[in-house]
Amino acid sequence: MKRRNFVITTLAAIPLLAFSKISTFISIRTNKGFKVNSGEARFGVHYKMKGVTLNALDIKISGKDTENDLAVFEQTGLTPNGGPPMHIHPNQDEWFYVVEGNYLFQVGEDKYNLEKGDTIFLPRKVQHAFVQLSEKGKMIVSYLPAGKMEEFFAVTDKWTSPPSKEEITKVFNDHDMQVVGLPLKVN
Repeated sequence: MKRRNFVITTLAAIPLLAFSKISTFISIRTNKGFKVNSGEARFGVHYKMKGVTLNALDIKISGKDTENDLAVFEQTGLTPNGGPPMHIHPNQDEWFYVVEGNYLFQVGEDKYNLEKGDTIFLPRKVQHAFVQLSEKGKMIVSYLPAGKMEEFFAVTDKWTSPPSKEEITKVFNDHDMQVVGLPLKVN
C-alpha cells in the first residue's frame, strides 16, 4: 500500500513540476505604476550601441512590464549622418517621436524629414531606415509588441569593435529583424 501511495503521489506531482518550469518563462504584466526619471533607465542599464550606430538607449517601459505587448526606449543620437541599415520587423509596429534634432526616415519608398515634436509610424513588414541629420538627437522609440528589442540592444552594447555586415545581419536575424539594404545616406 505504501508503494502504491508513493507511485500515485509521484505521478500526481509531475504536472505540477512541469508547470513550475513553464511558469518561469511566462512574463507577468505589472499591476503597479512606476516612474523612470529623466536620464535613467528602467532597470539602471544604459545600452550603448556599437557598430550599427553609436547611440545610447535607455529602457523606459520594458516588455517585462507588459507581457511583451510594448517596449519604449529613449534613444540619444550620437551618430551624425548615421543610422541603421534598411530593415524589416516582420512582427512589430514601431513609432518614433523626435525630442531633439533632425532625422530623415524612409518607410517603404517614401521619405520624411522629421524635427523636434514630429512623430512617425513604421508598420510591420515594411522596410525602413533613418539617418540622423543633426549633430545630436533624441527620440522616444516604441515597439509593439516588444519582441526581442531589449535583447538586441544588450547584444550590440557588448560589441568591442565594429561588426562586419555579416555579423550585423546575423544579430538582426537573431532578434526577428531582416536587413534588406544599406543605411540611408545624407544627400
